[in-house]
Amino acid sequence: MSINRRSRNITEGVARAPNRSMYYAMGYTEGDFVKPMIGVANGHSTITPCNSGLQKLADAAVEGLKAAGANPQIFGTPTISDGMAMGTEGMKYSLVSREVISDCVETCVGGQWMDGVLVIGGCDKNMPGGMMGMLRANVPAIYVYGGTILPGKYKGQDLNIVSVFEAVGQFSAGNMSEEDFCQIERRAIPGSGSCGGMYTANTMSSAFEALGMSLPYASTQANVEDEIVETTRHAAAVLVEAVKKDLKPRDIVTKKAIENAVAVIMATGGSTNAVLHFLAIAHAAEVEWTIDDFERIRKTVPVLCDLKPSGQYLAIDLHHAGGIPQVMKVLLKAGLLHGDCMTITGKTVAENLADVPDSPRADQQVIRTIDKPMYAQGHLAILRGNLSPEGCVAKITGLKSPVMTGPARVFEDEQSALAAIMAKQIVAGDVMVLRYLGPKGGPGMPEMLAPTGALIGQGLGESVGLVTDGRFSGGTWGMVVGHVAPEAYAGGNIALVRDGDSITIDAHRLLLQLNVDDAELARRRLTWVQPAPRYTRGVLAKFAHNASSASFGAVLDKFD
Repeated sequence: MSINRRSRNITEGVARAPNRSMYYAMGYTEGDFVKPMIGVANGHSTITPCNSGLQKLADAAVEGLKAAGANPQIFGTPTISDGMAMGTEGMKYSLVSREVISDCVETCVGGQWMDGVLVIGGCDKNMPGGMMGMLRANVPAIYVYGGTILPGKYKGQDLNIVSVFEAVGQFSAGNMSEEDFCQIERRAIPGSGSCGGMYTANTMSSAFEALGMSLPYASTQANVEDEIVETTRHAAAVLVEAVKKDLKPRDIVTKKAIENAVAVIMATGGSTNAVLHFLAIAHAAEVEWTIDDFERIRKTVPVLCDLKPSGQYLAIDLHHAGGIPQVMKVLLKAGLLHGDCMTITGKTVAENLADVPDSPRADQQVIRTIDKPMYAQGHLAILRGNLSPEGCVAKITGLKSPVMTGPARVFEDEQSALAAIMAKQIVAGDVMVLRYLGPKGGPGMPEMLAPTGALIGQGLGESVGLVTDGRFSGGTWGMVVGHVAPEAYAGGNIALVRDGDSITIDAHRLLLQLNVDDAELARRRLTWVQPAPRYTRGVLAKFAHNASSASFGAVLDKFD
């Protein structure tokens, strides 16, 4: 029997002739109708360097699929450049684009009755969006990451996108010349590829490799190097084999596989956004997974990799040091990974890692051994307290002490907060509160890289706290707490904070506390009024209306 779902469908009833005619118009022959029809979700665009180098990978995927006896069907997915949108109204569309991308993949695969799909993406939301669409469609699928960027160079220093945001703070503080500032701006991004540290794109690509939905070593390759093109051709061939075996995403993305992915996120010092996105991915896979599961994994998995933003090295350095397979092998030998999980290769995790050395090479400094980690426990702590009873996310690596209590400085938007920082109105010991920036209130949970980068540039990264119901860039580090839930727009206690209130951030006790008694909070609640929605039509209004709490991944289809 043909493995082609389209062929089986169109040979039944009177629909056969019209369906085939459409394919003949595109050059198909009679023999093509017994071949699997494989979608290639192509995220190429010239919007951002993260995606500007994807067309060559789409071309390689087409070549690989044809060589393996399949018919490629290319369709596009959009992207929003987080780096370009940062600090603007455009950033509100970033998380929205995750849902649009997932809808694109699900719609094309389902609408065209495809036998499988290969998703190619680069920028941050391409990753979870593509994975969610693959899981919803649940036909054999593989993720091809567009690759990381190489570092820029200036005065002997490696540069990346975060270098620019931090330079803004340094320049405003009078600690950098205008010439150096301009040169960093011009040199930080030398070509195509996604932002180079263990920021959101590289975090998610690494996690997808650990999840079993990408090929080994594929998640840390550079976009501009030839290796990634050959890897894409191989991925296409692997996908055709998965179609023959009927190996589907939900056969691979189990709870144990998600535990593997989160273990790698912790071991590599990955982005806070991974919490939000894996809640959404688990929801798409119909796997039971809660925000507390991240804390469960964090307590058992050490940070093994010395990677930016809080460390020294970039993703390409990790690749040269042995890549994600080396990190996974260290975790597997320590009993911190499930080796029996199936992967898209048709082999288990343990089988894929069989030839990887048990310990990292001695001539590299990126990956630590299990007995000499960067940190004994993971870095993405889930805090609770009266300021975030549903939980929130704190990134605690790179800090001398993840504990502080200070007076609140309250802002209703990112722009006024950034203006206060640039005007040097924020001082050591302050706890900035940026609210009405959650899934519904933002809408779209914009990222706060501009304020955090400015704080770090002014030398306040560890002495000023920043609490928000919005998100942080994967490039953020410092005394930051995001994803506060319930959000301000939904009436969470973050909406009741006033200037001067005492707030405690204590990652040791997993506590985010507004030091105001319950009776006073009750009085304040009596006078609180939910703001009018910022948008009443279009995609942002739809997102605001449908989005779940950040503690559930800000998904749009949580109807129970």
